[in-house]
Amino acid sequence: MRVISHLLLTVVALSLLPSIEMKRPGQGRGRKGARQRLTRDRLMMKVQRRQSRSGPSGVMIPNCSEITQSGEVYVDCQDQRLTSIPTSSAWSRIPKHLLMARNHIKVLRDGSFLGYESLTSLDLQQNQISQVEAGAFQGLTHLTTLLLQHNQLRTLSDEALIPMANLRYLRLHDNPWKCLCPMESLIRTLQVPSNRNLGNHAKCAEPISLKNRKLKQIDPELLCKELEPVGDPNGNVTHPIEPSPIRGKSDATMLCYTYIFPHTWIDCKNQALTEVPSSIPENVVRLDLSHNSIHHLKPRDFQGARGLRILNLSNNNMEQIDTGSLSGLLHLHELDLSSNRLHVLQYGVLEDLYFLSKLQLGGNPWVCNYNIHYMVYWLRLHPGVRHSGLLCQSPLEYIDERVEDYMDSYNRECPKDRQLSSPDQNQDTELWGTPMELQGEIEEELEPSHLRAPQKYQIFRLA
Repeated sequence: MRVISHLLLTVVALSLLPSIEMKRPGQGRGRKGARQRLTRDRLMMKVQRRQSRSGPSGVMIPNCSEITQSGEVYVDCQDQRLTSIPTSSAWSRIPKHLLMARNHIKVLRDGSFLGYESLTSLDLQQNQISQVEAGAFQGLTHLTTLLLQHNQLRTLSDEALIPMANLRYLRLHDNPWKCLCPMESLIRTLQVPSNRNLGNHAKCAEPISLKNRKLKQIDPELLCKELEPVGDPNGNVTHPIEPSPIRGKSDATMLCYTYIFPHTWIDCKNQALTEVPSSIPENVVRLDLSHNSIHHLKPRDFQGARGLRILNLSNNNMEQIDTGSLSGLLHLHELDLSSNRLHVLQYGVLEDLYFLSKLQLGGNPWVCNYNIHYMVYWLRLHPGVRHSGLLCQSPLEYIDERVEDYMDSYNRECPKDRQLSSPDQNQDTELWGTPMELQGEIEEELEPSHLRAPQKYQIFRLA
């Protein structure tokens, strides 16, 4: 019996050894670490399962480009009609920046970015993303910039943002956000003071009582309360109507597309704009406002856009540019004013453009008269500016002639002073000895000397 009891105790001790080993220091650091490892393992299994179903070679490698700039690797997969995130093994080097804008991605699955742990920026704007699973961004611990604007997101849990502990810039605007109870946790996260650059311009699309309200300005306590319909005395049920917002100047960051590669630039073309949008960020290097309806540039239109180097204002039917409209653009290198309705540039319009090197002026009905002289003189004083398209369109005798040639002909045809020497001599000889000359001499002698004006200057006529 004693031998049997000893054997039983030995068996029980051996069965307990695995659990004892798991609790030893160094085998895991609490429940949080174990949960993270378990989540990562599950995600890896899901990814492997999806790749095995997609075929022996996994996801097809797209025609993307790998670019190195300032020592960092950019993978540019924009406009590739992709429906999912390519695997990280598709690239020869580990990317720091992944550009996936303007594709056809609809869902971000769990583990979509496993293998991209070194990413610092991720551009997913202008896709068709309507769903982001909780583990989609797992592993992106170094990510600082995430662009999700211009998609179809209606709801998003804050759990999706938890893996990105270093996230500093998050763009969520131009999504049809449904501001109800499932959005409470995300809105609370966005309203934390330290998250001042997360989701700044995102607005609710529904319910109607919160339409066009910014997520950062909504009281999260009200989201999980049922909306009570308003009834009138007759018993008819109505819903509250949101008052029309006051129309103000459109915001460039919210209305247009913002890109971060190869430099920060904003694309506002074909947006039916009638004026330059406000709040252009100071770090924007390029701004495209072409193919709109901006007829008039006003002073301080580009106030704050001090970093702007390239400005495209072509195809706007623009008729007038006020003095001071381009003030502050000290670092502007390229300016495109082509295909507008400009007749002349007012004096002083170009004075702040100290570093301008390229100026496009074609497709405008330039009038060759005295008012065009300012622009020609400015270009002559700035020989480093390469300009094109400066051709006369009126008057008829100068059509399609270079404005510089018109200026030269204008100076050549300037009326010459009359040669007055011989006529004056003839006139004087005709008067010699006449009564008129004698009368003039008598009047001069009769005039008192103190009333005679002293002759201090001699006047010469120069031809």
